[in-house]
Amino acid sequence: MAIVNGFLQMTGSIKGMSFYTPVGSDKVIMRTKGGATKYTIQNGENFAKLRLHQIEWQGCVKFGQSMKDGIGDTYRLADFNLTPVWNGMGRKILKLDTVSPVGQRFLRFSQCKQVMEGYNLNKKYPITSILRVSPLAELNRESLSATVSIPLINASTDVQNIQRLPYFRLIVCLGLVSDMRYNEYGLIHKYEPVNEESNGTSMSVLSDWHVTSDVLPAQIMLVQFNETAITSLTDDVTVLLSMGIEFGNVVSGGEIMPVKHAGCGKILKSC
Repeated sequence: MAIVNGFLQMTGSIKGMSFYTPVGSDKVIMRTKGGATKYTIQNGENFAKLRLHQIEWQGCVKFGQSMKDGIGDTYRLADFNLTPVWNGMGRKILKLDTVSPVGQRFLRFSQCKQVMEGYNLNKKYPITSILRVSPLAELNRESLSATVSIPLINASTDVQNIQRLPYFRLIVCLGLVSDMRYNEYGLIHKYEPVNEESNGTSMSVLSDWHVTSDVLPAQIMLVQFNETAITSLTDDVTVLLSMGIEFGNVVSGGEIMPVKHAGCGKILKSC
């Protein structure tokens, strides 16, 4: 793999070389194509262990997708590609299972869910640099509810409006992420959520749009799942509470719409 500098700004492939720009980067990456054939990887004895890791990687990818779904509307506020990071986290969680054989290890996120508390969705401008007040978050697993108490906001001083946009709003999201387990269906080997019904579901509450010079009184934002979700909750499901701020602008017709990549978020709590 090489990094292309200078005037060459292209993506795609040419004669065994591919060019692409990773999310969150302005550099063009060049890499060569090649390696073992698909048939060799699927059938060769030398690749038996690789195939086991590939099966487990399916679980890691499903975990990453579940995390994306679990933080709901706050996901779009991230300024880098989160899912590959969470896929890699899934790989580390798999290694905590020292009992099951490789290729069948449990991905028990519920055993290490505290690592997500305080997880920033942004590298360049974390939410503490944009929203200069300190919300107080409370998460109740039994009632599948959460409150975020936000003190008075003087937007002129407490909101860092990097892109000079006229409006902003707050987002609070409650989401569910299940552990992943290995299952066999005849010749099919795959990972699936332990709790399919709860996995990847989320509920979001969005404030009204506010002018970026407003003064907002102290407020409490409440988000809660319905009774059906509460009865479906099991010990192998992790509850995530995330919060974000996003900025908007007026589009044709006078409607206020969020501006892409104008905002930031954070996972506040997990239980």
